[in-house]
Amino acid sequence: MIRLTGKLVTSSQQPPQHTIRIATRKSPLALWQAETIRDALLALHDNLQVELLPMSTRGDKILDAPLAKVGGKGLFVKELEAALLESRADIAVHSTKDVPMTLPDGLTLGVICAREDPLDALVLPTQQAAKDINIDDLPAGALVGTSSLRRQCQLMQRRPDLRFASLRGNVNTRLAKLDAGEFDAIILAAAGLRRLDYADRINASIDPDVLLPAVGQGALSIEFRSDDTATRALLSALHDAESALCVSAERAMNRRLNGGCQVPIAGFARIETGEQQVLSLEGRVGAIDGSQLLTAADKITLSTDAGPEQRMDAAEQLGDRIAERLLSKGAQALLDQAYANQ
Repeated sequence: MIRLTGKLVTSSQQPPQHTIRIATRKSPLALWQAETIRDALLALHDNLQVELLPMSTRGDKILDAPLAKVGGKGLFVKELEAALLESRADIAVHSTKDVPMTLPDGLTLGVICAREDPLDALVLPTQQAAKDINIDDLPAGALVGTSSLRRQCQLMQRRPDLRFASLRGNVNTRLAKLDAGEFDAIILAAAGLRRLDYADRINASIDPDVLLPAVGQGALSIEFRSDDTATRALLSALHDAESALCVSAERAMNRRLNGGCQVPIAGFARIETGEQQVLSLEGRVGAIDGSQLLTAADKITLSTDAGPEQRMDAAEQLGDRIAERLLSKGAQALLDQAYANQ
């Protein structure tokens, strides 16, 4: 007997007929995401070998400045995309909220995996581990760590007394800074904490009415070359159609707003299933000082007779419509202000 890619096989079996190379950042969360997709692919396909190609991106190296001032979260994916375009890797696994709205020619975000917890989480120092604490319970003037203008502008609407400071680094680093007393609280994506077995650090999941999530938050996505039909076929079982509709609506809204990952834009879509499937989307654009928060929301019924492409078109049209409503309320001026301050 020999052991191959974590599975016991007999020597009479055929060797792997195809190799998938996954470009990934070296952070613990990025590696968890890549390894999760690797394990899922190996469980689906017997004659497959999966290799990880760990890389350090520019976003990982620049830790002394807010992302908004050094190029946004796109800094975390550019090196991975270069590896795809140069055929050094076949796929890249992303936290979808980090993926820019426009992809390089020749690449596609062709797989959206089933969405997990999309909410933001309030995290307090370990010595303050009460689970019934929420944003309203923080003391006046509390210092909150986050590098997200989206989080900052929404929380300032509710708690204008709070102070905010930039917080960079991987999840472990951010938690260590919190526990060392550098912040009174920090805000992190709940999905990242759960994926790294830090669910016990979540003091409260923040209701979307208070803090609407980032576009794509909670969903893993897989990017690959548009013409790589073999890889597309191997990945197809990992695609979740309902999550893809929600993420596509959110990203269409953000794209119409010309928004990146580091501007005060939030978008969250949900599907309600009853006699009919209803796709709802809420979008928000805020002033970076919390003085204004624009909101627009709408929903559509997804036709059961429509094919996948028609349903996707309808989701993207919903996203465009929400963006137009936000623009009609003055969103462009707020976004211009945010860009001017970067």
